[in-house]
Amino acid sequence: MLYIRNLPFNISRDEMYDIFDKYSVIRQIRIGTNKDTRGTAFVVYEDIYNAKTVVDHLSGFNVANRYLTMLYYQQANMARSPTRRRRRKRLPGCRRSTASPPKISDFSDRSSG
Repeated sequence: MLYIRNLPFNISRDEMYDIFDKYSVIRQIRIGTNKDTRGTAFVVYEDIYNAKTVVDHLSGFNVANRYLTMLYYQQANMARSPTRRRRRKRLPGCRRSTASPPKISDFSDRSSG
């Protein structure tokens, strides 16, 4: 599963399939719809190797003058890590972020078929 950031807010389902379906068959696309998740999406492929191929080819790809950022989605890594908390404690003056990591349920289901 890939977590895509920096998408245009008005990207359509068809445009997502045109971009991401070139390298492998997509099982599911979930596009962020609320104000906290707009511009992001989850793209699920059948195989991790297919997802790796997509990252290799499309990371930094320009879509409507926005460069895509792609990450392999791992629920544990989306939450705050203990290392990050320790680093913030050491640096005085760092603001604490109140934003929580996105959840898959915050995204609309754009399943194929």
